Amino acid sequence: MEESRRKFIKQASIATGGLLVSKTAWSAQSYKRIIGANDRVRVGVVGYSDRHKGAHMPCFMNHYKELNFDIVAVSDIWNKRREEGVATWKQKMGHDIEACRNNEEMYGKKLVDAVFVSTADFQHARHAIEAVKAGCDVYCEKPFAETMEDNREALKVIKASDRIVQIGSQRRSGTNYHAANDFIKSGKFGPITMVELAWNVNQPGRWRRPDVVAQLKEADTDWKRFLGNRPFEKFDPRIYLEYRLFWPYSSGLPGQWMSHQIDTVHWFTGLKHPRSVTANGGIYQWKDGRRNWDTITAVFDYGPADDPATGFQVSFQSRMHNGTENPTEIYYSNGGELNLDTNKISPKGGLTQRFAAAMNMQPFLLPEQTLASTEKVVASANTGGDALTSAHVRNWMECIRSRKTPNAPVEAGYSHSIANIMTTAAAHTGGKATFDEKTQEVMVNGKVFKY
Repeated sequence: MEESRRKFIKQASIATGGLLVSKTAWSAQSYKRIIGANDRVRVGVVGYSDRHKGAHMPCFMNHYKELNFDIVAVSDIWNKRREEGVATWKQKMGHDIEACRNNEEMYGKKLVDAVFVSTADFQHARHAIEAVKAGCDVYCEKPFAETMEDNREALKVIKASDRIVQIGSQRRSGTNYHAANDFIKSGKFGPITMVELAWNVNQPGRWRRPDVVAQLKEADTDWKRFLGNRPFEKFDPRIYLEYRLFWPYSSGLPGQWMSHQIDTVHWFTGLKHPRSVTANGGIYQWKDGRRNWDTITAVFDYGPADDPATGFQVSFQSRMHNGTENPTEIYYSNGGELNLDTNKISPKGGLTQRFAAAMNMQPFLLPEQTLASTEKVVASANTGGDALTSAHVRNWMECIRSRKTPNAPVEAGYSHSIANIMTTAAAHTGGKATFDEKTQEVMVNGKVFKY
């Protein structure tokens, strides 16, 4: 136990503000040893969205001077947001910003070395593909992909390149999450038997944008380009701006929130996806024309595909009413629990205290608890560049310099997308979703799931 504690303390000591920002301590001298370290990295914005304004922008501002990065271009197909993005970034950076009507224009002009992708959920993987093909490094928001077709192509293209792609799963840059991962992998926790995940908020306006919906006119954007590879339907400003409420442009609760939490399950266990998923729920509270549920419970079976007798269950519950905005992540073994709400590992609920002691499950705190709760997960609508995201953006920027693998590589996005799509399949059909390893397809009721 003392050895584990020392390891956690050592890990925390290399973090800034309690966050794991890299696997190496960086300094000005470090950068000088890297080829091209003195070159300014030119960054473009793909989608001047609320996520970009509320999170990417303040996080980038925390680190860009030290790491010699710059914002030089904004690509957005809606002229209003494009103009707002250019004006805001010009004020922050102190120089002109190139306004691009679409991504082809930005990449065609060879303006950027890297991009932030924060467009609609269903566009993330496609926009990451475009960026990588243009030779750019990418910070790509989650969910990574909402269909297996997009998921497979994006993985293939990115893996065949030498580009740095960071998936926006910011828990992977938290010291407490790294400490939990290390503890579970050490064997001291014992086999995981159950994981409880929950994300409940009571925010009537969450994902609604009535003010800007009223301002969007079809003539001011490119609706066909927005739809991309989704089936055509007539212009709808709500779908464009409130896409999180409308399948097949977003899966809603699974893609927005579950993708964060299920990613830790894959990370901590090394499993790439569930063996099966069932789901139930509905639109119980917000009768506002949305297609995606406002309440869901999904149950996952995890374990080796070749050993059905070994494994554990994961439950995910989420509702957009009667919620406290405190996400729940609790891992259980027969010896105790690892609680990422309290950052405490303890023998609570274990078979016996003696059994727990034999497994070195004495109560102790993960590093975050001693660091003024700087890593608390934020579930509010506007995170304002929370500390986890700031560390995650910095890790991406450092990896662009070092060419090292970032904390959340493309494989993480591929895996959380499988779990996300399986959940969507179960929710939309009422059947049990499984995954075909050979074809890399999500199956339900004996058929490949399609939107």
